[in-house]
Amino acid sequence: MPTTEAQPRFACPDWWDRLQAGQIPMADVPLNEAKAAKALAFFNRLKLPDVPGTPPLSEACGDWFRDILCAFLASEDPETKQRLVWELLCMVPKKNSKTTYVAALGLTALFMEEAPNRQMLLVAPSQNISERCFNQAQGMIRLDSRLDAIFKVQDHLKCITRRKTGTMLDVKTFDTSIVTGEIPILTIIDEVHELGKKAKAAAVMQQIRGGGITMQGGQVLMITTQSDEPPAGIWATELKKARAIRDGKGGKSPIMLPVLYEFPVEKQRDQEFWRDMQNWKYLLPNLGRSIDPQRLADDYENNGKVSKEAEQIWTSQHLNIEIGVGIGGDGWSGAPHWESCIDLKIADLDDLLKRCEVCTIGIDWGGADDLAALYVIGRERFTKRWLGWGQAWARATVFEQRKGIAHLLRQFEECGDLIVAKSGEDQAESAAAVCKKVYEAGLLPATGGIGLDSAGVALLVDALEEAGLEDPIVQAVTQGWKLQTAVSSVPLKLEDRRFLHGGQPIMAWAVGNAKQTLRGSNYVVTKEVSGAAKIDPLMALFNAAMLMFLNPEAAGTSVYESRGLLMV
Repeated sequence: MPTTEAQPRFACPDWWDRLQAGQIPMADVPLNEAKAAKALAFFNRLKLPDVPGTPPLSEACGDWFRDILCAFLASEDPETKQRLVWELLCMVPKKNSKTTYVAALGLTALFMEEAPNRQMLLVAPSQNISERCFNQAQGMIRLDSRLDAIFKVQDHLKCITRRKTGTMLDVKTFDTSIVTGEIPILTIIDEVHELGKKAKAAAVMQQIRGGGITMQGGQVLMITTQSDEPPAGIWATELKKARAIRDGKGGKSPIMLPVLYEFPVEKQRDQEFWRDMQNWKYLLPNLGRSIDPQRLADDYENNGKVSKEAEQIWTSQHLNIEIGVGIGGDGWSGAPHWESCIDLKIADLDDLLKRCEVCTIGIDWGGADDLAALYVIGRERFTKRWLGWGQAWARATVFEQRKGIAHLLRQFEECGDLIVAKSGEDQAESAAAVCKKVYEAGLLPATGGIGLDSAGVALLVDALEEAGLEDPIVQAVTQGWKLQTAVSSVPLKLEDRRFLHGGQPIMAWAVGNAKQTLRGSNYVVTKEVSGAAKIDPLMALFNAAMLMFLNPEAAGTSVYESRGLLMV
């Protein structure tokens, strides 16, 4: 029987049913009908400046975006008469005219705003995209003499001002100094997934959101395709939040309205399903408008299918299939379960130590152009579940040698998952200090407490010996096919939620990078199989798991137990 229990605000549990029915995957939002009608009347009269015949949006835009427009600009609580939607995240595949539509939405918001001398922002991740946003907006104005009387366009500043109020819409390229002076009352961010590649993006978003707590309020609209690499940084955070709200797990009164055009996870993993072009229509609301079905199919056949890597990127952009999920047949079998095993109470190593009766530590070391990683697995008292926490290190040279992932490494540095060491000695001493902390907590077994990949660990071994940690506590863990037990058994623990972790971004990244292959009768995950993608933190986890599978007992009494600090 269908449940009659009220869903949390903005929850849309039937989102997949709605998509299959050709509807927008968005919760129903109460509106101020007069405000919605005014917004629609203005929006519909705008014309597309780069399409033959310059058709008005009343003809050229699909109803899906009009629903977004009304929900964002005209939501209203029927009892309090206050705005409900302060933020909106729309993820829609490429070529659905999102840049053009948000330019039109920005003009509509500028027209609707009666407060004087305010600031609005339309932000793009690159200069090319920001110029396209501005060109679309100013092109719409110059096609209609009545709009030219309402708005003043300053091309050199990429600024549009409503003459009556003095409120400005600035079109800008994202950088860390983008928000200066007054907090914007409305910010539109195009291709927000690109911000996951930019350092300090989270701090800028926090500053933008500062407008939301002022008396006049500040709205944020984010519109994007899926990322062409595993979600990271601010994009991973926003996407996770949006999915939780959509699924009714984002609290009772969220302020973000999610509109996510994506397949359910099980469909993203079903390659036969999403390769069937008949199923593409569910995610393409502008099919037949800005998207020609035949040309899309031809592009997939000629460009999207030339290699597995090309197909991964193509489907991430045109079908919003998350990298590491859709074409994950060679991905590590634990990856699909990783995100469902997050325990937010494991914020740091201390949280793990307080809850555990014994720990093992796995280490995967690297050179000057590589990452080094350490992972602690603890066996929880009473429940016997595994709990995990990791730390990674890099030398400054890594950012030059690995420029393709430098932006991600900076994100991991910001959140504390990655420590940038001045030298190999500092790196080794820092890792040894973590090991000594676990040892002094009385949680390491007397034999096989710390497991190493024996390659290139001379400095680390010296640092461990200096800390009083050596054989038999420190042992080598054989690599390659002999890690089969960890590679195959850890996913089973994750599937049953018998292995929980704190949701560290660097671990999610490494897990998503890992490739699994069958050698003889053994499944292996190695750096050679995974290619250039970094998996060092996951290899450290495997080393720790191999020791924990030996069912060790701690050599000493935990200091947390003796101090009465256990967490049950």
